[in-house]
Order: sequence, then structure tokens, then C-alpha cells
Amino acid sequence: MKLSKKVWLVVVIVIFAVALGVLFSIYSGQNGERAQLTDRMSNAQTLLPSLVANREKLEDQLTQAKSLRDESQAKFPEVLRSIEYGEDFFKVAYGQNLYSMAAGCGVELTSLTASKPSNKKVGVVTYSVSSFAIVVKGNIDNTLDFIDAIGTGIDYELRWDFQLPWSVNVKSVSMSSRGATINLDIYGYKR
Repeated sequence: MKLSKKVWLVVVIVIFAVALGVLFSIYSGQNGERAQLTDRMSNAQTLLPSLVANREKLEDQLTQAKSLRDESQAKFPEVLRSIEYGEDFFKVAYGQNLYSMAAGCGVELTSLTASKPSNKKVGVVTYSVSSFAIVVKGNIDNTLDFIDAIGTGIDYELRWDFQLPWSVNVKSVSMSSRGATINLDIYGYKR
């Protein structure tokens, strides 16, 4: 079966028309995408100056926040690298000597045991916590005065920023006729 020249011409014209239709639809789609990209680019160029200004404000705020953080951290001591338990530790924690504190309250410190420091997270702050068991001999009134002195740690001659990083939690007190055993945790601020 042989096709005539007219049929071939119609087939070629139809193929050419279909090809032109496909090319036109692709061109129209590309043109629409180009228009959308142009709109997006003009919107981005409009937003760019405000975003740059906002970035500069945020960088200034970040610088101020870092400065405030550094000032705050300067008020707190660094992480305890080593702790000497007993008198030296309590000198640091309270600004006074535990044994002289006991003597001042009229009790005798007979035993002091301590655990290794561990980390405890409270909210976003991490503390270095050391547990102590203290045994004292003395009358009940003096023992209660000593417990109050440990729990409050108040020494009004010291500057407040020195006392701030430390906190004491008296966990339990066991009293007998021979004396008292005081279990407490000392919390130290940790970076």
C-alpha cells in the first residue's frame, strides 16, 4: 500500500502542528514559571533590606546576651576541679571554718564523711552536689544552733556575690543522747 503525496503532506503537517503545539505549551509553562520567579525575586529583594537590618539587630542582641552571660558567669566560680573535704571545703563554701563554727555553737565535731561530687540538673542549671554526714556532740540547743548555722550559712561580713553560688540542703538530722548526725547536700554552681 502506497500512500500518496497528499497523505504524506497531511501527515507531515499534522506532526509539525503537534510539535508546534507541544513547544508552545512548554514555552507557555516556562513563561509562567519565569513570571512567578520574577515575582518571588522582587519580593525577596523587597524583604532583603529589612532582613539585613533585623539580622544586625539580632547580632547586637546576641552580643549583649553573651556579654550578660559572661558577666553572670564571672560572678560564679568555675567547676570544682578538686575538693578537699573538711575544713578547707567549708571555708570555701561558707567563708568560715566548720570546726570553729561548731565550737562557736558549743558543739564538738567528731566525724565528717563526704561523698564524691556528682552533677545534678535543676531546670537548665547544672550543680555539683556533694553529700556530707556530720556527727557532733553537744546539748540539744547548741546542736540546733549548729544545724541552723549550716542550713543558712549566713555570714553578713561577706559580700553577697561570694555566697550566692553555694546552697545547702539539710536532708536529715538524727539526734540521740550522745549527739546528732546531720546529712546534708552542698550544691555548687557549675558551668
